[in-house]
Amino acid sequence: MFADFHNHSCLSPCGSLDLSPRVLVETAAARGVKALALSDHNSAKNCPAFGFHCRRLGLIPFYGLEVTTSEEVHMVCLFSALDAALEFGDYVYSRIVPLPNDPEKTGDQVYVDEDDTILGELEYFLPSASDIGVDGLGPKAAKYGGIVIPAHVDRPAFSMSSQFGLVVDGPWAAVECTRLPPAIIRFSSGELNSGSTPLDTLGFPLVTGSDAHYIEHVGRRPFELETGVTELLPDGPEADADIDALKKALARRSG
Repeated sequence: MFADFHNHSCLSPCGSLDLSPRVLVETAAARGVKALALSDHNSAKNCPAFGFHCRRLGLIPFYGLEVTTSEEVHMVCLFSALDAALEFGDYVYSRIVPLPNDPEKTGDQVYVDEDDTILGELEYFLPSASDIGVDGLGPKAAKYGGIVIPAHVDRPAFSMSSQFGLVVDGPWAAVECTRLPPAIIRFSSGELNSGSTPLDTLGFPLVTGSDAHYIEHVGRRPFELETGVTELLPDGPEADADIDALKKALARRSG
């Protein structure tokens, strides 16, 4: 099946207000994605509506958020249980820099119900860094039953390669790249250029993600997950997905 675990919605201020959870799910389904995650910046507030529409259209939902660590590295955290994702999201939101969002300058941060009705708006600017370090994020997410995938490690901003110059070892279920094989970003004459030297991803399974912020981004970079519906949903389509089965399926991918 095709999977895509890096997507935003109208809650992320850098995204489109037209990309509600409903629109995300409907568009992903139309483009052949079967296992889908919502991963807004530092919050999971739109995951309830997202899960509703995944169930409605027969997609396998994973609930997540893209955490900005204290080093300003983006990390996708995924959960199979909605309550766990919401609790972890509230924890992360409580740890970000309390910088008030200015919708006129940085965009709205709204969360909605399944009918796209606005339920509320978050006060603090969501892409802000949290005080959670890269080293501490994996164990913390695991306490809530989640897994962590470093995001777009081959990008020149908000990635492990941009912040550290390399991929850092850790309890990662996979490593996300914008292209395969990934190439490191090199500095030349003060400019960022794509180099030809491969980025060392330490043998972790490699995935891609759409990092969708607008409708036209949805489904642009899915990856093939070697598993079946019954493996991910052993207790039936209405039950939570099996996060251990997901980890096993990810581990089958090459590094």
